Parts: sequence; C-alpha cells; structure tokens
Amino acid sequence: MKTRQPINFLGAVDNKTGTIRDPSHELHGRSVRDSILVFPHGAGSSVGAYTIYSLKSAGAAPKAMICLKADPTVASGCALANIPLITMGQAELDAMQDGAEFFLG
Repeated sequence: MKTRQPINFLGAVDNKTGTIRDPSHELHGRSVRDSILVFPHGAGSSVGAYTIYSLKSAGAAPKAMICLKADPTVASGCALANIPLITMGQAELDAMQDGAEFFLG
C-alpha cells in the first residue's frame, strides 16, 4: 500500500482497525493491516509511536514499513512494535507501485 503523503499515525490512523480515518488523506478508508506500507515519512506528534505500537497489539499493524525518511516517531514506533522499517532513496520509492508484491528477506 503506497501513498505519496506523510502519515500522521496519531491523528489519521484508527489504532484498533488500522483504517486511515483522515478524509483529506489519499488512503482514507483503507486499512494498513497486513500491508507493506510505503510512504515518505511520518507527521505529527511523537505520540504516534504509541499508535504504531497499539496497531501491533490490536493485530491491525502493517507487516513492514518502507519510507524515505525514518523520522523518530516512525522509527521508535516500529522498534517498540517489532515492525520492520526500511528506508529508501526517492528514485526507489517513486518506482514502487501500489499493489505490487514485495519480499522482505
């Protein structure tokens, strides 16, 4: 699941279902559950790290996250929740297609 928009985990993601609830976000209404979430970086409060952890506890977290910049909120949330986090350059991120299959080995 790919977006070109940053994700505010605290404000935009339902921590029980993984659904993007921000109506202005291009992923609005979609769930990050069991996806490989591709996005440029996180946004908003550092409490978003707890939201990432809550997603994992509720079984609603992505399998992995791939981003351009591993900001402290996303990095600490992934570390707490034991979610793989990968950073890539802009060209690699741009080349990824929404819905493509990935293997993380």
